[in-house]
Amino acid sequence: MRDYIKRFLIAIIMALCVSLLFLGGKHSEAAVTQDAEVINDHWIWPADGIISDTYGTRQGKHKGIDIAGRIDTPILVVEDGVVEKSYYSNTYGNVVFVKHPSHFVTVYAHLNRRNVAKGQMLKQGDVIGKMGRTGQATGTHLHFEAHQLEWRYDKKYALDPEKLLGQADVGESVQAGIASIGDSVLAASSLLRLQQNDSTNSSQALDKYIVKEGDTLSSIAQKQNTTVSAVKNLNHLTSDLIKPKQILKVP
Repeated sequence: MRDYIKRFLIAIIMALCVSLLFLGGKHSEAAVTQDAEVINDHWIWPADGIISDTYGTRQGKHKGIDIAGRIDTPILVVEDGVVEKSYYSNTYGNVVFVKHPSHFVTVYAHLNRRNVAKGQMLKQGDVIGKMGRTGQATGTHLHFEAHQLEWRYDKKYALDPEKLLGQADVGESVQAGIASIGDSVLAASSLLRLQQNDSTNSSQALDKYIVKEGDTLSSIAQKQNTTVSAVKNLNHLTSDLIKPKQILKVP
């Protein structure tokens, strides 16, 4: 009788352990999904340029998106994180891997130059390198990837970065430092801090200007008694493209 009771209790304990493991796995999966939904509200685009390729092309082998632009275009980190790797790869060229507190790893490849080292702490909007065409690249562009939990050689955990950055079609222009929120855009505050620190006018008092429908750089410069060049330089703009609700720094 005692042996029967002992076997019965062991069976119950084993069943409970299996249940806890199953629930733990489900909880982790749900947490990652929730992270993706939250991040979609505040990740920023990593570079100025034009979308030249999207996720899942080339018979499903392209596990990221490509942003084509000018050589040495600044590359920004999309969210706070720590540099996991920074090295030269025969395929990726100059590449930086960043681990984020939200359980994602982002990859920035084909850089002309890397500005960060392994273990370095980053704030959203920090410049981690310059756009290039190193490694196996055709044309100057940023190859950007996003992975859940970790990056693996088989890219098992890769996901479409546009689920986190916002939707953009091939041929569409994107702007560094802009976070997609619904149908509007919002400049990341950390990028504005970076622009203020890097600006040659950083010793001056700077104001924020929220772009309105119909605004142009020329009209904004006129309102602020400054020049278009000053506004562009202050905000690191490489074109005259601005969008409603974008936040600009002005003298």
